[in-house]
Amino acid sequence: FWLKGFPLDGSVCVPAFDKLIPTMATARPVVSVYQFDDPSKKEGSVTMPNVLVSPLRPDLVRFVHTNIAKNKRMAHSVYIEAGHETAAQSWHTGRAVARIPRAPGGGTHRAGQGAFGNMCRGGHMFNPTRTWRRWHRRVNSTMRRHAVASALAASSLVPLVMARGHRIGKISEVPLVVSDGLESTTKTKKAVEILAKLGCGDELSKVKDSKTVRAGKGKMRNRRYKMRRGPLVVFNEDNGLVRAMRNIPGVETCSVDRLNLLSLAPGGNFGRFIVWTQSAFKKLNEMYGSLKSGAPMKKGYTLPRAQMENADLERLINSNEIQSVLKPKMEAPRKHDTRLNPFTHKEVMAKLNPYAAEKKAEDSADVKKRKAERVKAGVEYNKKFKKGDSTFYKKLMKAFEAKAPAPIEKADDEE
Repeated sequence: FWLKGFPLDGSVCVPAFDKLIPTMATARPVVSVYQFDDPSKKEGSVTMPNVLVSPLRPDLVRFVHTNIAKNKRMAHSVYIEAGHETAAQSWHTGRAVARIPRAPGGGTHRAGQGAFGNMCRGGHMFNPTRTWRRWHRRVNSTMRRHAVASALAASSLVPLVMARGHRIGKISEVPLVVSDGLESTTKTKKAVEILAKLGCGDELSKVKDSKTVRAGKGKMRNRRYKMRRGPLVVFNEDNGLVRAMRNIPGVETCSVDRLNLLSLAPGGNFGRFIVWTQSAFKKLNEMYGSLKSGAPMKKGYTLPRAQMENADLERLINSNEIQSVLKPKMEAPRKHDTRLNPFTHKEVMAKLNPYAAEKKAEDSADVKKRKAERVKAGVEYNKKFKKGDSTFYKKLMKAFEAKAPAPIEKADDEE
């Protein structure tokens, strides 16, 4: 809705047409009911239950799902004597080997090998698993009910249902409510035809094509295949519906009296595509009631209340009522520039002395000129005073030159 001032509780109000402002999405007051065998015809409409406009709490849904999903685990552990089925003893000190217990005997490779320890071949594991581990988790009833209410509300929002991967492009309306004749369906073939007419054909095909072999050891433990979840059919009375739907891949059934978060938000992600029967949809109001009346069928429970009735925060902050009581905007404290040393920063020196760059260039030219004169004078000096062997260094180095040995004179008697 694009009307300013549209309330969230569904009460009647007079919209202000003078200024159209985009506000938060609001729930529809009624939901259409379609014939189960001919969805092109409508049987009427039902009031939107208050539970379907509950605030969304993905954090609460994920927390509750994580904990209650542990309650179907079976206790398992390793064999209590694993790694200790040998009479191993330590050799103690003095034999230059580790003091780990060693297998007894002789004549085999096993004799003398380390045993018992988790670092040994054939030894026990570190911290062996026990059957008395705390397998299950207790979750408060109010938290469970809040999570279910949030998951139900998410199932009535098209973006969240599509974001979860459901193919609902051909669905007439979300939430999808059909007549109670669906509860009397007893044949699977008829049930598939009804779902296809309702627009669930793409969803069923997606589920069927998603069947793959599970990765890991689970394929050896009676859970070889896995597939996506399809639509959830919620009914009030089972007159053969469960038997008709149980063999359709991905399709699940659930009684409205036993709504389960594991089915409403598989994997802890809400937005499950739900097909309601008319009587089940009407019973939601009987179960959860409203914020004023409480939940008649749930002792001591009241639906969660949204922390903000209007989530258009920008509109609230900029309203005259709030702006009139706010303090004036404070000016930021003036920041003074840091003083820089002009002798190390050229830009600062240029501001103080525009002639500095030219002076530096002249000084650099003078330095180069003096260096050239000094080099030239040195060359002339070397030519004038350092001639050949007359240099002091060359004279000094001649003293260290190896001299040829003098010839030995022959004795006179040999002549």
